Amino acid sequence: MIAESFATQSTASEASGNGDVVLRTQPPLRTLDDVRLQVAHEVAVRAITKSQILDGVRVGISLSLSQSEDDSFLHKVADVIAHQLALGDYLFALATTLPSAGATPLVICSSSPSFLHRAILLTSSKFLGRILRSDDASNPHRWAALVQGLGSSSYDDDALRDALHKATLAPIDPLLPPPGSRSIAQILADTRAKLQRITPEQAYDELREPEVGAPTFLVDIRPEAQRERMGGILGSLVIERNVLEWRFDPRSEARLPIADRYDLRVIVFCQEGYTSSLAAYALQQLGLLNATDIIGGFQAWKDAGLPTDGQGLAGIEQARSMSFESSMVSTR
Repeated sequence: MIAESFATQSTASEASGNGDVVLRTQPPLRTLDDVRLQVAHEVAVRAITKSQILDGVRVGISLSLSQSEDDSFLHKVADVIAHQLALGDYLFALATTLPSAGATPLVICSSSPSFLHRAILLTSSKFLGRILRSDDASNPHRWAALVQGLGSSSYDDDALRDALHKATLAPIDPLLPPPGSRSIAQILADTRAKLQRITPEQAYDELREPEVGAPTFLVDIRPEAQRERMGGILGSLVIERNVLEWRFDPRSEARLPIADRYDLRVIVFCQEGYTSSLAAYALQQLGLLNATDIIGGFQAWKDAGLPTDGQGLAGIEQARSMSFESSMVSTR
């Protein structure tokens, strides 16, 4: 047993009063990891002590000066916080700030995936252009990022604190909206009450009429990625939603050459017929009172077996969507 003790720990000997030799065990040497874990524990306890309780959630921030990037240390601090506050709700932001304005790690940890998700979005908004890298948020209770110059100004501490505070705000009862506001379902219903919406078959038949009372156009307002994924209607005008009003307002300097009159018949479609209703009503508000949309959108058109992609409608001029910025250069 004495040999084993010598092999596993430091010892010292001293003589007792009766001349016997007594072995005195020395504490084992502490490793660097032991020291780091102790420091992480101290940082975590200090952060918890300085934290506040907001709407029942403990919220805190810890910005520690470091000579190098060290996200592993921050994760140790987060582990201690998670252990210490295992029975309560919490949200903490942890960072090591560098003496220079380099990129430094940030870890946000929380007991709630909902708090964490809101904190990530709010923090990203506060530090626009400064988050150089972040993880994929696969851990529902922790998020790590690399932030340029974190802690280099008093703004950073205030911004982090504000983001965490707002992330833990108690939700407002959706059944008690502000006076005068309307839900999107109400807005959509009110909008459709002002339109004479048509089915895909009606739109197809109208476009194939040899003679119509006013110039008629089928307009695809879906984003490019959706058109590429879902397909389209060859012959329709591709004008994305964000520039639609500027393209069809006869008073706009960015209008299409065909948008030189108010009696145009503009038939708008999106993927399923929701956004298109709002878009068609926006055109009516510009004075294009013949504007309408297709019930069910492109999906309903396709389900009805009407021509798509290479089987497009003949005789309709196709216009490519131009960027709003380039077309507005002359008005700046």
